[in-house]
Amino acid sequence: MRIAIVASEAVPFSKTGGLADVAGTLFKEYRSLGIETWLFVPLYKRTKEQFGDGIRDTGIRLSIPLGKASRTCSVFMLKDQGTGSQRRGADRSTAAGGVFFVGNDDFFERDELYGTPAGDYPDNDQRFIFFSRSVLEICRAFRIAVDVVHCNDWQTGLIPLYLKRLYPGDPVLRGAVSLITIHNLGYQGLFPPQTLSITGLGTDLFHPDGIEFYGKVNFLKAGIVGADMITTVSTTYAQEILTPAMGFGLDGILAKRADVLAGIINGIDYSEWDPSRDPFLPRQYTAEDLSGKRACKSALAERCSLKDSRAPLVCFIGRLSAQKGVDLIAEATPSLIDEGANLLVIGKGDAPYHALFDSLAGRFAGRLYVYSRFDEAFAHMAYAGSDIFLMPSQYEPCGLGQMIAMRYGTIPAARKTGGITDTVEDGETGFLFEEYTVESFLGCLRRALNAFASKRTWQRVIIKAMSRDFSWKRSAEQYVALYRRGLAAR
Repeated sequence: MRIAIVASEAVPFSKTGGLADVAGTLFKEYRSLGIETWLFVPLYKRTKEQFGDGIRDTGIRLSIPLGKASRTCSVFMLKDQGTGSQRRGADRSTAAGGVFFVGNDDFFERDELYGTPAGDYPDNDQRFIFFSRSVLEICRAFRIAVDVVHCNDWQTGLIPLYLKRLYPGDPVLRGAVSLITIHNLGYQGLFPPQTLSITGLGTDLFHPDGIEFYGKVNFLKAGIVGADMITTVSTTYAQEILTPAMGFGLDGILAKRADVLAGIINGIDYSEWDPSRDPFLPRQYTAEDLSGKRACKSALAERCSLKDSRAPLVCFIGRLSAQKGVDLIAEATPSLIDEGANLLVIGKGDAPYHALFDSLAGRFAGRLYVYSRFDEAFAHMAYAGSDIFLMPSQYEPCGLGQMIAMRYGTIPAARKTGGITDTVEDGETGFLFEEYTVESFLGCLRRALNAFASKRTWQRVIIKAMSRDFSWKRSAEQYVALYRRGLAAR
């Protein structure tokens, strides 16, 4: 089996969120299983800055149509990867696959991946039409006859339709089946109707059962309509998006395709997230010996200038947005501090939330610390040194934070939604609440703080949380089984 993973971001090359973790780690997991896998990502400015020495220009230039015009795709690969023939049945010198970077400075030589604080880049439709077409043209140019094209989110949503409409008889691509993973239905890639003219797709698709969405072109809907298989990143979220409340207007079209919709919970990379050998920690630890976790907490409290290092340390790590429930965190902060806890907030996001938490930090100096930059080492330290991890999300397709936190013995206090429902056991490995209100959230926090007050109870919860298996192996095997079913039905 030959798999192409196509994503607009993937660790370690580019990242704004969990999509990158999933794409990059799944690629690595497949290769460890001996599956020939190719990863396709844009060659962003920051990728060149961080990994330029390890990336080589293949010298291949491809003309990619955008409506009546065309743009040039420069093809790059990681060094020490072959580019030989990949025809089915041929002797493959690069059987394990590799990484392709889609290069075009006009589209990707920018400081950010998708936009600035002022908003999305206005040409994101062109950027990701170009990326999607480039991926397929690279496969043709290098004769990479993949069996499965695994697309991710709206940025790659046109690919399944391209395979069916533009390449049905292509000798390289005609045998491929497509799968699209919906990481967050709230982001759909909506563009004006004139975008259709540069997609290369016909106007016959611009209707409610096609890619039209309230007068706009919807890239994610294109993936839902065109893909042979559809997945979401947790079993509960797969059920939630079929409802009007959680379907973001796509519940109807998803219901029509429910027979090919499945939920597969994400995993986390255990080579990166392992408190027993984490190089970013001042002291490593295991569930059998938690003394290192206590040392991490002391170091974290000192770095954040928190006055009482013995107080329960409650942490939020994530995007400062309404979806993540940060308004509940802000509203609960005075009560949480009155309960005797310290609070650490790490994240970037919407400007009003930055201003709100900066104001709270000034009000509760020594009890609340706000960190609004990305620092990998500090994030690892926060997961290890905190006691309670906050995830009061309005909705959460999967969530990686709660799994990482449990791996480090930091106990989630989270809303029962999406992937949180599938990964956190209330009262056993974390504490859950259902109603999206500050009262319900505070009730959950008080349950967690009461458990923290009992050393024996808290240690039992920590040990159980750390024993949960969130490695990617099981999830990867579920994806492979799904691929095989799709190929069998071809």
